[in-house]
This record gives sequence, C-alpha cells and structure tokens, in this order.
Amino acid sequence: MSFRWKVLFAITLTVAASVWLVAWLVTATITRTFEERDKRRAATVVAQFRKDFERRGEELTQRVKAIAASPTVTAMVGQTDYAPFVNEAEQLAAEQRLNFLEILAPDTAIITSAHWAARFGYKQAWIEQRAWQQAGPFLRLEELADGAALGLFAVRKAVAGDPPSFVWVVGGFRLNDAFLNSIAEDGIQVSWNRKQIPEDAIVTGIPLRDVDGRTLATIYVGQSQKELQEIRATIRQTAWSVGIAGVLLGALLSLWVSARVTKPLENLAASVRGIAQGNWDTRAEVRSQDEVGRLARDFNSMAEQLVDQKQRMLQAERVAAWRELARRLAHELKNPLFPLQITIENLRRVRETKPEQFEEVFEECTVTLLAELDQLKQIVGRFSDFAKMPAPHFEATDVNQVVRDLTRLKMSDSVRVELELSDALPLVNADPEQLKRALRNLTLNAMDALPEGGVVTIRTMEAQGRVRIEVSDTGKGLTEEECERLFTPYYTTKHHGTGLGLAIVQSVVSDHKGTITVASTPGQGATFRMELNKYEQAAAGG
Repeated sequence: MSFRWKVLFAITLTVAASVWLVAWLVTATITRTFEERDKRRAATVVAQFRKDFERRGEELTQRVKAIAASPTVTAMVGQTDYAPFVNEAEQLAAEQRLNFLEILAPDTAIITSAHWAARFGYKQAWIEQRAWQQAGPFLRLEELADGAALGLFAVRKAVAGDPPSFVWVVGGFRLNDAFLNSIAEDGIQVSWNRKQIPEDAIVTGIPLRDVDGRTLATIYVGQSQKELQEIRATIRQTAWSVGIAGVLLGALLSLWVSARVTKPLENLAASVRGIAQGNWDTRAEVRSQDEVGRLARDFNSMAEQLVDQKQRMLQAERVAAWRELARRLAHELKNPLFPLQITIENLRRVRETKPEQFEEVFEECTVTLLAELDQLKQIVGRFSDFAKMPAPHFEATDVNQVVRDLTRLKMSDSVRVELELSDALPLVNADPEQLKRALRNLTLNAMDALPEGGVVTIRTMEAQGRVRIEVSDTGKGLTEEECERLFTPYYTTKHHGTGLGLAIVQSVVSDHKGTITVASTPGQGATFRMELNKYEQAAAGG
C-alpha cells in the first residue's frame, strides 16, 4: 500500500472515529441525563400519588365524620326498626360527594347503602376486626352489583342516646381512571393495566395494599421514550452526515498532503532507484525548505559524494587491475620465455663447439621454439579476449537454439554432451554471440573436469519468472573454497590456463543483468547455473 493511501485511510479513519466517538459520548450523556430525569419524574409521580392519597384520605375522614355527626345518622342510633332509613345513604353520599357509603347497625348489619341498596340487612363482619374510631383511611375491594371495585375507605362511629349507643358509618372514594388521570403529567402515562403502556416506555409499578398488607392492585406509571429516541435519531443522522463529510474532507486533505508530502517523497524514491540502477547523474528535485526538502538536499549531497567515491574507486580499481594484469602477464610470459632462452643458447653453443651436429640440433630446437611461441600466442590471445569485451547488443534470443548451435560440432571424443531442453521456453533479452561464448566457456570448463571422459549435461528451464541454463559434469567436483573463488580473475584449478575463462563468463552474465552460481559436492561433479531475464518488448531497446 502506497503512502498516499495510508494517509487517506489514516485521515478518514481519524475523522470517522472522532465523529462517532463524539456521537457516542453525546448519546451516552443524553441517555444518562434522560434516565436520571425519568427517575426523578417517576419519584415525583410516586410522591405525588402518595401525597394525593394522603390528602384524599384526610378529606375522606372529615366527610365521614361529618356524616356520623349529621342529625340523619344520629337519629338512627338506638332504633330497633331501621326500615324508615333505607334510602338515607344515597342522599348523604351525594351531599358529601362520596362514591361509597354504608351505615351499619351495631351488629354490622347494613341499615342503608348508597352504592348497593339491595344489600339491606347484610352483615359486614370485617368491620369488627379493628378499632376504627382512630384508624386512618385504608384500601379495600368493595363488592358492587357489577363486580368488585377498589376504593379508599374510612370508618367512624356515630354515638348518641342515654345509655349511649352507636351505628357504623363507612364511606369511601372510588379509585378509577379519573383518579389516575388526576395524577398524570405530560409525557407520563398512568394505568391499571401494564399492557396499555407502550413497550418502549420506562414503567414503574406502585402496589396498592390493604390494611393486612395484601396487594389489591398496582398502578403502572409509564414514561415515554419518544423524545429520547427522536434525539438519538437526530444524533445518528448528524453523525452520518458529519462522518460522510469527514470522509470527503479526508480525501481532499490526503490529496493535499500527497501534493505537499507524498509527491516529493515519490520523486525522492525515484531518484534513489535511479542511483541504485546506476544512473549516477540522477538528482532529487528540491521544492521546499521543510524536512522533505532537507532530505532531498541531503540525498543530492550523498549522491555527489557517491559519484566522487565511485570515480576514485574506479580509478583505484583500474590501477590495481592494470597492475594485476601486468603481474599476471609477466608471470605467464616468463614460463615460455625461459625455454626459448635455453633453446637459443643451446643452438649457439652447438654451432660453436660441434658444427657437424648443428643441423640435427637445429631441427629439434625449432620444434621447441615453435611450441613455446604458440603457447605465447595463446596467452596473448586470452588476455586480448578478456581486455576487449564488447558491449552486448540485446535482442530476442532463443536459448535452446544457442545451445543447439554450440553443440552441433563435436568438442571431445571422450566426453558425451547431453541436452535436456525445456519445450516452449520463453525468449531472453540477450546478445546471442556473447551468450554462446559464455556457454562455450562453461562447456569447455566442464570437459576439462573430465580428463578420463564422462558426461556433460546442458539443461534449460523456466524458473521463478526467469530462464535458467544449467551445465553439469560428472567430474570429481569442487571444494567449498574453490566454489567461492572460482569466478575471481586469474584464479584457476588447472595446471594450464590463465584463470580468465569463468571471469569472462561472469562478465557476460553481469552485462545481461543475470546471475551465475555454482553448486558442487566433492566426488559428485559440479553444476553451473545461469539465470537470465525474459524478453519483453519494453526491454528491446535496452
């Protein structure tokens, strides 16, 4: 992945992550705020309900006391016939605005009932279970003609006469939907039925218990989450909008950064590649005074230093090479010159001391002289070949055809050359004559390793996107040290030769941007492996 794309991804990810982090924090804060508000509102509703319940209870107690003290009720005290009072409760309940009202005889029999007149004479045994005169209001399920109803009740005695007697007065308010609506607020729904409150609302249950602690009913307080959901939706929509805008801004910012940062870095990288490929005149363009500009200037300074060092090294290498060449040439010429000198001295001595044998000695000496001169000619020719290596002329080359042309003529009577050529082998970008020259040197070198005969195998194949040529022999092989020094000029493992053959091969391969290696195991022969680049149209001019 390029640096430009990394910048784009980094900026986009940073912007998007920041937007969503802020959105999440805002949503969490608002949610927490709403939850705390809802808790406070729920507590307020519960407190309001209890306060209203207490107020209603006090009001109910006062109204029941008023009824107990009324002349109508005190007239019932001490009576033995309650028939004349059967319809009095309805009027009294209406005057005090009560939903429930019953007046009971001392034996708890109903004298009159405002909410169910037909219950005259029914006894209410539960009223004798407590001392109601000082008791506060309480909850109770009251039986009606159409079913039970929940109500808030108060009980008081109406006492009169001498000796004193009493009747029970039981009055109450009905807890119905109207009662719930009186304590409801905006955004808060109160119901007897949990199913009537929306599923997404926060629900608080308020149990209603009687004097014995039994739950008679539950009031459900639901707080709508619609407002919170709308705010969340708005935040999400805003986050998406800002996030998309942030991505677009990140893309524009990355383009700007690319123009200001990545483009100079790409140019600098191209300059580095140019230097690595041998284009020593390559220089980076300096466009700014920032860190990238300083880096470009430092690179140009380094490139100039490298060029200077390269020139000095080349000069030193040339001097060392000519010194080594002179030393090697002197060494190689010294060997045949000594026999030449001895032969000429023998001729002169024979001519002076034994003229009659001069012709016979002359013939023998001329044979020696010609042999040594031929060796001198070979030495000079090899050094000449190494010195005049021409620049390669690249073209699309069929390696298999080069190998066939090389082995068309028989090179040795004792060594057999076998070919293992891969079919459909790609063409290579090479100079056919120099490639043939390098392969000839490798083949002759392999044959020299087989003085008593053997097999030299030449293989071609495609490997790892390149064309590979292998030359193997069945000789005695090479040691690890010999393999390391084999391509060094003037190094040879033979008793004859200059040690330039494999150096020439390496020079040819290097000029072709290829590689050459050797693998060998003592006693199992050696394999020289050459790898060349495949031919491409773009490389035709190179």
